[in-house]
Amino acid sequence: MREAFGTQGFWLLTIGFFVCGFHVTFIGLHLPAYISDKAVGMTFFWMRVSPLEVGGWAIGLVGLFNLAGSLIWGWLGTRHPKKDMLALLYALRALAFVMFLALPLSWVSVLLFAAALGFLWLGTVPLTSGLVGYMFGPVHMSMLWGIVFFSHQLGSFLGGWRAGRLYDIAGNYDLMWWIAVGLGVFAAAIHWRIRERPVPRLAIAPALA
Repeated sequence: MREAFGTQGFWLLTIGFFVCGFHVTFIGLHLPAYISDKAVGMTFFWMRVSPLEVGGWAIGLVGLFNLAGSLIWGWLGTRHPKKDMLALLYALRALAFVMFLALPLSWVSVLLFAAALGFLWLGTVPLTSGLVGYMFGPVHMSMLWGIVFFSHQLGSFLGGWRAGRLYDIAGNYDLMWWIAVGLGVFAAAIHWRIRERPVPRLAIAPALA
């Protein structure tokens, strides 16, 4: 733990995963409410789909596209630096938020946003956990990954609670969306700064052997 806490990359990973938790819980809890609040309904095969049901469809698409996204981002992490893939993923999340806010709100934009965000949903997990293992080795990976994941849970709490609190104060989610954009840009920037290399302990072990 002293080794990890003395490594800048570990702190940057931990902070970045806080942002991931913030994003996914904000969307998971509040996207259906946002869609319902904006009265975004649709017609499917001549059947009326209520705004609340469209919100459910959106979360379903997030889960569906997350299946492909997690696999593809994990695979990309075997071909390219994991920290670069994390920076790209968070930047694309921020872009997805901006595009969703910029486009006219409709059931089409909602479902496209849900699919795009699903592709970017938990691709952070194989990349972040893989980077922890690469930098610090497998022996203590579960402990160190647990610390990083605890940060994710703190972000989840704030993403869920803060969005509700801001809605109570302002009557809308406008500020929360832009906070999510800013955090995505911030997370992309800090992951670029990570030095993706094993700690000295792992680097000298083969030589000693």
